[in-house]
Amino acid sequence: MTTSSKAFRNAAPPASAGPARTVSPYSRFIPREELGAFAAWHPDTLNAELEPAAAAAPPAEAAAPPAQVAAARQAGYQDGYRDGLVALDSFKQSFAMQMTTQLGQLVQSFHTQIDALEQQMAQAVAQAAVMLARRVVRAEIHAHPEQVAELATQAVNAVLQSARQIRVLVHPEDHALVASGAAEALQSRGARLLPHPDVARGGCIVESDLGRIDASIDIRWREAAATLGSELPWHDDEAPRP
Repeated sequence: MTTSSKAFRNAAPPASAGPARTVSPYSRFIPREELGAFAAWHPDTLNAELEPAAAAAPPAEAAAPPAQVAAARQAGYQDGYRDGLVALDSFKQSFAMQMTTQLGQLVQSFHTQIDALEQQMAQAVAQAAVMLARRVVRAEIHAHPEQVAELATQAVNAVLQSARQIRVLVHPEDHALVASGAAEALQSRGARLLPHPDVARGGCIVESDLGRIDASIDIRWREAAATLGSELPWHDDEAPRP
């Protein structure tokens, strides 16, 4: 019921000195200020008042039992723990493979460097040995120059018996030594002893109609050094042969 209908129902009839008469409930005019709060009524007003209750939020879903929550947490923990172990094992395998590869490369590089160092050391030792041997031979020739006579004898005897016109070339300073020390061999083969400045001391060259025997000291030294894997020449100013 609206305010206007209440006002019409509660309105008292005015006092009158005369005899009572019947007054129509719709014959009195009610001023607006006497109505107070006023609102027009419409048929939709009732529906509007019922709509808030109908639009109330749906009831919340029932909470899961504590046992199910605990089981779900335990299952999630186990799944995460298992996945973590799998990831850790994969990382350890990958790390082990990487370290194995790196260590293999390091060891291979170490062996390569050691091999190269050993070769360098071997070459250095061999070179030092050859240089020492050359020094010893030089000193021996200087101390015992008469040994050239023995060399000349061996070279003459190495010539074929059918050879003719045999000549023995020696250094001028070795001529007297060979003439006295190898006189018997020279006479038996009918060889002539000739001084030659191009022949180094301590060596000789034997020529004949059948060929030439080079027993010079530098040739003999080069052959001896080659057996040690060295190309060190007899003379310091002589370049090694290719």
